[in-house]
Amino acid sequence: MCCAIRLDAMENKTVFLQIFGNSPILRVLDFLVVNEDFDYSMTDIAALSEVGYSTLKIFWTKLEKENIVINTRIVGKAKMYKLNLVNPIIKKFRDFYWETTKQKVHKQIKEEEIIVEH
Repeated sequence: MCCAIRLDAMENKTVFLQIFGNSPILRVLDFLVVNEDFDYSMTDIAALSEVGYSTLKIFWTKLEKENIVINTRIVGKAKMYKLNLVNPIIKKFRDFYWETTKQKVHKQIKEEEIIVEH
């Protein structure tokens, strides 16, 4: 899946974040799931997930230690990371993430169909 559906454009949050909250670690995981085909530096992950770099550093070591993220390569001085897609926990998390999104979108579509019918 290439992108997460954003139902509320004003809040500019994915369905997952709308439901489960907007904490820094969830924003990072949300970003990494949606962009799992690419690797990013910590600086880019912080900026693109809208988390302060110093905040990211607080929990990044734990993400590495738990094999949630993996170092894929080094570009110049920057270490590049991505979600560890072979980790069974991450596989389940991804399934949960996309199922949550799918269910919410289906619910939204049904609600819109009911409004249109009236």
